[in-house]
Formats: sequence, structure tokens, C-alpha cells
Amino acid sequence: MTDRAIPGWKDKTLFTPGPLTTSRTVKQAMLRDLGARDGGFLRVVAENRRMLLKAAELDPEEYDVIFLQGSGTYGVEAVLGAVPRDGRVLVVNNGAYGARMARICAVAGINHTVLAYPENLPANPADIEIALMDEPAITHVAVVHLETTSGLVNPIDEIGAIAARHEKQYFVDAMCSFGAVPVDFAKARIDWLVSSANKCLEGVPGFTFVIARLDCLRGSKGNARSLSLDLHDQWEYYGRVGQFRFTPPVQSLLAFHQAMVELEAEGGVAGRAARYRGNFETLLAGMRAMGFAEYVPAEHQGYIITTFMCPDDPSFDFNVFYDRLSLRGYDIYSGKVAEGNCFRIGNIGRIFQEDMEDLLAAIRDTLRAMGVGTLNR
Repeated sequence: MTDRAIPGWKDKTLFTPGPLTTSRTVKQAMLRDLGARDGGFLRVVAENRRMLLKAAELDPEEYDVIFLQGSGTYGVEAVLGAVPRDGRVLVVNNGAYGARMARICAVAGINHTVLAYPENLPANPADIEIALMDEPAITHVAVVHLETTSGLVNPIDEIGAIAARHEKQYFVDAMCSFGAVPVDFAKARIDWLVSSANKCLEGVPGFTFVIARLDCLRGSKGNARSLSLDLHDQWEYYGRVGQFRFTPPVQSLLAFHQAMVELEAEGGVAGRAARYRGNFETLLAGMRAMGFAEYVPAEHQGYIITTFMCPDDPSFDFNVFYDRLSLRGYDIYSGKVAEGNCFRIGNIGRIFQEDMEDLLAAIRDTLRAMGVGTLNR
């Protein structure tokens, strides 16, 4: 029996980039109390780290995983905080999360240079090359793989090759891509990658994780600007006692273990990518049939989350649109781009093509009820 066939097993269906709809069995995995030093719990933590490396197809002799309590931004800040005091980060900014990297650097006093683009266009690798030649003091290159702001995908392989050629460390924020968009660490030459439990891996909020190349991680000792976000210290603590330095999110980590089991059962990253891509294609066809246009050009659009322009119709009010859909059990996301009146729909989480079809039917009914007459319905 599938989750969908079990009445009342979930709340509203979340068409968001996370937190998102999780399986019944992931929810059930949280129904335990375990101490932070409990042997069973520590085995789960070790197994979670191992399973993440397996999902990423990485050699544990070259990479390791560090968990940190908190949202994905905590992991991003921890990696940026590992930059040496005399280092400099080249931050690629074409969305809210690239901008957040720059803000983190500014607040923490980390030397940085920003390479900015419009929010619907990817970074140009040639510009990275020029920036690294013009500013030899740059030691790290940081980019968001899939900008949650819009659904835009940046060319991480090409950027990574340039960073490696210039002998710079390379940091990829893969918050909304890891686990469902294949990432080739060797091809992209990734040194640091950050993601979160509650995105494409379909866990619940509570922690972020960093996958780090071991030589870069060892070299970061003493660089941290924060005690809580000291990656090297936490990694070293794992090695000594196998535990978190501070109180861990026990239930979130138990849920994550079940989520990783379900990822493997689905066929790993490739299997999950196939489902999410099917969700995306169903959504896109249905929205285009109603006359909606995407914000990001098709050639730069990922299949995780899509930004749609609001109808140019006086009867359309996004807040009304959102509330009506929410009352019917479907939660979407407001827009986040600086320009344009838009909204976002995610294709990730424990949702399937029939869920996308149900949402499309609800959107058609809602537009009709609102009297929006400019779309082809």
C-alpha cells in the first residue's frame, strides 16, 4: 500500500522547496526518545554519514560528512567561516541565496568579492576566469547550484574546473539539489558542499550537513569565526568520541536515517531525479496550458522548483490565490525575485505526478472562482 492510499496520513500537500511533505514512515521514525549519548543513536549518526557518502558516490578516504544543528544557512556560514583570515571568497550572486553568502561574509568580516547577475540568468564561467585572473588574492569560489529564489541552475562543473585550474577551493551550496540532481564531485572538483535534511532527501528540519574534502577540512583548523559553527572541531570530535559537541536533534536524525533508506529503495539519486522530473514536466505542461509563463528561460530552469509570472489580470491577487489553494490542501510559495510579480511551485518531497495533477485542477478551479479571465483554461 502506498502512502497516498492511506487516508489521513498527511496534512496539506507542500509544493515548496522545504520543509516539504514527508513519508508516513519518516514521520513514524521520530516517535522515539533516545539520549544524545545512547549507543543506538550514535550508530544511526555514523550510518547517516556513511549513507550520505554512498549517495554522493564518494570515497571515505577523500571526503567526510559533518552534521550541524540548525538550518542550511548554518552550514553555509560554517563553510564560509572556515576560510582563512587572509583568504578571500569570490561569491557568485544571482539570487537571494548568493546574496545571503555575501551578507554572511560581510557580517563575519570575511574578505569577499561579489560577481552579480540577474536572477534569471546563470553565472558565466568566463567571468569567473577573468575574476580569478584579475584578483589573485581570491582563495575560494562559492556558488549556489540551484537557486531556490527562482529555480535557476548554475553551471557548477564548468565553474569548478576553472577554480581547480587556478588552485582555488570550491564551495557549492547544493541545498535544493543534492539528492535529486546528480552532482559529480570529481568532474566539478568540489571541495565543500552543503545541503539540508529537509530538501530533496525528504527528511525533516533540524540539521544541515557539510560534505568536505578531507585535505581542505584538515587545513581549516583554527579558522572558524564561531564556536558553534566550527566544522573542524566537530569533525575532530566525531573522531575522538563519535558524538555531537552540543545537543543533537535526535528525532530529526532518526527520521533522516529512514529517509536515506527510502532514497536507496527509490533507486538513489537517479531514481529520485526521475520522479521529480516527472512532477516538473506534468506541472509545466499544465501551467503552460493555462497560459502561465516561467520567469527563468527553459534552458536554465531546473526541475526542483519553478517560478511563474502572475497573470496580468486585475482579478488576480496572489494572496487570495494562495489562501484559496491552501484551504483546499495545497501550499505553494510566494515569489522571491527582486523584479516581477511571481510565485513558486516546488516539485519535491513525497509527492507524485497525481499530486501535481490534483494541484493543477485546483489552480484551474481557483482561477475560475476568482474571475481571472486572461488565461487559456
